[in-house]
Amino acid sequence: MERSTRQRTAIHAAIAAAQRPLSPQEVLEAARADVPALGVATVYRSLRALVEEGAIEAVTLPGDTPRYEMTGQGHHHHFQCNVCHRVFDIHACPGGLGHLAPQGFSVESHDITLYGRCDDCQPKASKRHPASRKGSGTA
Repeated sequence: MERSTRQRTAIHAAIAAAQRPLSPQEVLEAARADVPALGVATVYRSLRALVEEGAIEAVTLPGDTPRYEMTGQGHHHHFQCNVCHRVFDIHACPGGLGHLAPQGFSVESHDITLYGRCDDCQPKASKRHPASRKGSGTA
């Protein structure tokens, strides 16, 4: 096991504080608050070491570079914003997806990613109070 360094501690803290999966660049930017001279190579080495230690895990979305989040969150899914490309955790699951598999197949696991706009990237006009959308018929 590698020794804990100030850089690795800052990287781990940045991921823990984010409460969502972070790209290596997001990790770098957040961890630089504690270690201003932090370099991208150190981030990648530390991410690899933290994954090997089991402290964090990679989240791989189709067509995207891995992002990293804390382990131990249990089964959950993700939402990726089409505008800012940030990824957020969804701690809900529709479950019961076995009926979607072809007849005779069995589902052993699943991964769901929703795509759209996060709250920060919504057009200003649609950022109304939820009660003002009553009866709009939209989901």
